[in-house]
Amino acid sequence: MKIISESCKIPVKLWLDDIEEGALNQAINISNLPFAFKHVAIMPDSHEGYGMPIGGVLATKGVIIPNAVGVDIGCGMCAIKTSLKKTNKETLKQIMKGIRELVPLGFEHQKKMQDISLMPSVEGLPEQGVILRQFDKARKQLGTLGGGNHFIEIQKGSDDHIWIMIHSGSRNLGLRVAEFYNKIAKSLNDMWFSSVQKKWDLAFLPIKTNEAKNYIAEMRYCVDFALANRKLMMENVKTVFQKIYKKDFKELDFINIAHNYAAFENHFDTNVIVHRKGATSAQEGEIGIIPGSQGTKSFIVKGLGNKESFMSCSHGAGRKLGRKRAIRELNLEEEKKMLNAKGIIHAVRGKNDLDEAPSAYKDIDVVMENQQDLVEILIKLKPLAVIKG
Repeated sequence: MKIISESCKIPVKLWLDDIEEGALNQAINISNLPFAFKHVAIMPDSHEGYGMPIGGVLATKGVIIPNAVGVDIGCGMCAIKTSLKKTNKETLKQIMKGIRELVPLGFEHQKKMQDISLMPSVEGLPEQGVILRQFDKARKQLGTLGGGNHFIEIQKGSDDHIWIMIHSGSRNLGLRVAEFYNKIAKSLNDMWFSSVQKKWDLAFLPIKTNEAKNYIAEMRYCVDFALANRKLMMENVKTVFQKIYKKDFKELDFINIAHNYAAFENHFDTNVIVHRKGATSAQEGEIGIIPGSQGTKSFIVKGLGNKESFMSCSHGAGRKLGRKRAIRELNLEEEKKMLNAKGIIHAVRGKNDLDEAPSAYKDIDVVMENQQDLVEILIKLKPLAVIKG
């Protein structure tokens, strides 16, 4: 762990050596917020985001910051361990085909609204907020993967079992909630002549205000919706497996963890609001998921409850190259050759897929080495087949 204190009101603690300049500047900005508490924790997968670096953990006193949560509220991982211990490439291709038939990808939504019983309860949500107005549209987004770095992956574990992993979030619902309340926060900060610089894009809401209470309620709904979304996708993926493997397929374990949210927690004997933007909770004994890229290992981990990281860890490998730069600079044939050599049924087919190529991401082994004091590795998962949004 490195500590930076120059130009900071509170220290910035880094679990990496190679942070990019933009992300470091953002970390210094949040350390100078008047309500930032104790120190800022930057995880080993960190890279530049909007307002706050991805892989950042910020504790605040008395305020919540929509942009310190991000636009894909509740985005996270779920994974199941199956009873299967072997498969083959032809069967995996059948499974991939079946998943594509049941799970809408990218910008695609469901053709009809999903059963209302699958949606989280809207009780207590603000009438003038976002979710009640977007509720019917959200029912068509339930059970859909989305684009970007979201994925469905079939893996072989070091425990000799086949695993299924899904990475997805709250779809358009979370984006709309984030934008709605960030706009309100910016307007109120202007009215209050806030000392927080506009260019930092870290407008805040004091938690005693109605606006903050409404945001917290809708943020929590998005976290629940994102989990419901992953669960429905997982049920549809399981349907495909059950059709192919019949009685041989059983679900043994289910793990879920979110990495874009804010929560009321107690750290260093103080009640604070912990913002995790591209970071996951790693309380002592807590089971979590840290994915690599589609060409590298993922990990099932156990949290060590490190107080210095606000009991947090990385949410993945973290980007090394921005999307446009990856498409511009990476070699398509080389990336495909590398994935093919590992026997992975992958999602890199054309030049535009290079934004999610393995070389666009940091070395997951280095990331894991840098957070040995945050998590213990329980199971290593090797990718067998990948679907990207």
